[in-house]
Amino acid sequence: MRLPQLVSDGMVLQRDQKINIWGWASPGEKLKVNFKGKTYKATTGADGKWMLQMPAIEAGGPYSMTINASNHVQLKDILVGDVWFCAGQSNMVTPMERVKERYPDEIANANYPQIRNFFVPTASDVIKEHNDLPPGKWMPATPVNVMNFGAVSYFMAKQLHLKYHVPIGIINSSVGGTPIQAWISKDGYRELPAYTNRLKQFSDSAFVNKINRPVQPRPAASAPFVQQDKGLAEPVKWFDNAYVPDGWHKFWLPGYWADQGVRGLNGVIWFRKEVDVPASMAGKAAKLFAGRIIDADETYVNGVKVGNITYQYPPRRYEVPAGLLKAGKNTIVVRITNTFGKGGFVPDKRYELTDGATTIDLRGDWLYKVGQVFKPLRRSMGDIESGFAFSAQNEPTGLYNTMVKPAVDYGVKGFVWYQGESNAGNAKEYNSLLRALISDWRTQWHNAALPFIVIQLPNYGDTEYSPVESQWAELRDGQLKVLDIPKTALAVTIDLGEWNDIHPLNKKDVGDRVALAAEKLAYGNTKLVSSGPLYQSASIAGNKIIVSFTNTGSGLMAKGGKLARFAIAGADKQFVWADAQIEGDKVSVSSPEVAEPKYVRYAWADNPEGANLYNKEGLPASPFRTDK
Repeated sequence: MRLPQLVSDGMVLQRDQKINIWGWASPGEKLKVNFKGKTYKATTGADGKWMLQMPAIEAGGPYSMTINASNHVQLKDILVGDVWFCAGQSNMVTPMERVKERYPDEIANANYPQIRNFFVPTASDVIKEHNDLPPGKWMPATPVNVMNFGAVSYFMAKQLHLKYHVPIGIINSSVGGTPIQAWISKDGYRELPAYTNRLKQFSDSAFVNKINRPVQPRPAASAPFVQQDKGLAEPVKWFDNAYVPDGWHKFWLPGYWADQGVRGLNGVIWFRKEVDVPASMAGKAAKLFAGRIIDADETYVNGVKVGNITYQYPPRRYEVPAGLLKAGKNTIVVRITNTFGKGGFVPDKRYELTDGATTIDLRGDWLYKVGQVFKPLRRSMGDIESGFAFSAQNEPTGLYNTMVKPAVDYGVKGFVWYQGESNAGNAKEYNSLLRALISDWRTQWHNAALPFIVIQLPNYGDTEYSPVESQWAELRDGQLKVLDIPKTALAVTIDLGEWNDIHPLNKKDVGDRVALAAEKLAYGNTKLVSSGPLYQSASIAGNKIIVSFTNTGSGLMAKGGKLARFAIAGADKQFVWADAQIEGDKVSVSSPEVAEPKYVRYAWADNPEGANLYNKEGLPASPFRTDK
């Protein structure tokens, strides 16, 4: 007899609803489960699965549970409280370790044994639904364990735990870079005929054989790059302290090499800088902050490799061991490999060498030299049909089958969904996909009223200074418009992002806003102002458009000055910036350039910097538009 991964030591069971306990054994095998002084019986079915249901109980614990069959299993340290299923892509994955410099006190004080996290390892499959999750464990919040908790879900859980004094369980089932389509079941696509043909392919044995065929190595053009890199091929390696630079060019850090004289290059570029280290730092352990780098890097200090990361998103925070730094000249070398887009050092990030007492700014003049130029790699339709470009985690049902379906018998309080970046390229279909996912998950959990909280995409990208079309804004609009579905809520984050980082570090305010939404949606605090202003309606009054809102709280306010980021248009939909004035719980929008206005937009941009409509509770208004 065996149990699913979720039914294990340290688990948090959902309070106030019937509790499912299940597993697998020999067909016909009888079992007894003892929990809180009561005994429950089950018989394994012909399919080898057994399940029993225990009555609802209130929050409490720790408890133990024993299961007796042909073998004996005892589960320990079981709590009963609220379980949140948190899913999405990388911003839901982002662990506390990634934000440890921002929240050192939060990590040091993370002693909450009643907050438990179950992180679901990545697995994908488009062929069949799995009956269990990949191996995982329930982990209590401690300063060590919390480093692997998703930051948003942890901060949400902490707020709810401190407010309601009940255990909080987090099931974090998230995979970076994945589209919403991967998280919907086959049945969930019944109202989305555009995906019918793709789903049929997954039942076609010929197609399945193609995608399961081992991928052959690419032709010689993609042979190991390291063998061709001059910086590694020369007798004295370019990172070596004995190397004397010759023929290197000036580079201003931070920045991208495409903007500093090296255009259209995918390959390996080496960067170096000499820094003066004071005697007070010599010999001490230090930390090298190298911002964010596109794409992969290897970083050396005085010829010693101190770290490397293979892709662009994580911040570079490398430990410099004691004894490596010396008084006077020290050399820092960074080898960057990039295969697509603009390579280099992302601006407005932390670039410094510090021992905690003394900090050396690494921005400014560096030197660079090209080590290798890559030949362009082009994928053909033949590659795709041969399986070169097939990735199950990016296909319809690919993650539902492995990371959602095995959990649907486990009781939960509700869902938190943080995803959308990977769908921004086709934002117009996001609303229908998100509706399908919400309906699908509620159906799979057999509870049409389960709370569903959507985290709206934050601000990201370059600032536009004229009204523009925006895929990110359109996707946010798709997220906003699911609020007509009962028992849904939206956490607006357009003021919490970073223009140069798709993974902004301010995860605490995001988690706190999710907790606010949960309090009102799932905990019955109906009087709570849990959201910023949300668009309700618009009416035309002469040369003005009057916009009404819900969730105005104690009143509307313009944060930091005059209202900004409102745009207005006539029938031609040629938007111009508008004058916007707060009038009670409404906003009046007009422009001398538009005599007969018909449409209004607010914060309609990838990065709507300056959008400042809030309620007096300090929560931002969601972007919106009245045109279609």
